[in-house]
Amino acid sequence: MNGLENPGVLDAFAHDTRTDKLVLAMYENRPWLGEEPQLLQLQEKLNAYLSFVLDGEMKEAFPQFVEKSVEIQLRTLHEPEEKASDLIRRIREQLAFQEIGFEVIQMTEDEQPQGGSGGWCGSGCGCH
Repeated sequence: MNGLENPGVLDAFAHDTRTDKLVLAMYENRPWLGEEPQLLQLQEKLNAYLSFVLDGEMKEAFPQFVEKSVEIQLRTLHEPEEKASDLIRRIREQLAFQEIGFEVIQMTEDEQPQGGSGGWCGSGCGCH
């Protein structure tokens, strides 16, 4: 199972050939209610992704992508509310120091991943 509720899973990983970036996507299908548990889950998932990128796991597993820039995407069905938006703003500021992008992409119901993980990061990104 993927999503913010499972921080130990890399929801999607792809090479966007249009931008020559590595895209690591995480999914959130629940509404943003500004509750601490959900915000903590976002932080835990992000920390796991950063560990994968910065601590050498990615280099070991995918040496061909070492020199590529990285973008982490939060793909969500619902627009983040005020507390989540504030956290996202702070995340972007911190990741800029590591030269890692962080984007929020609002999905439609048909763009939700259909079980499993890896390799798919949504329509229009060129990740194949």
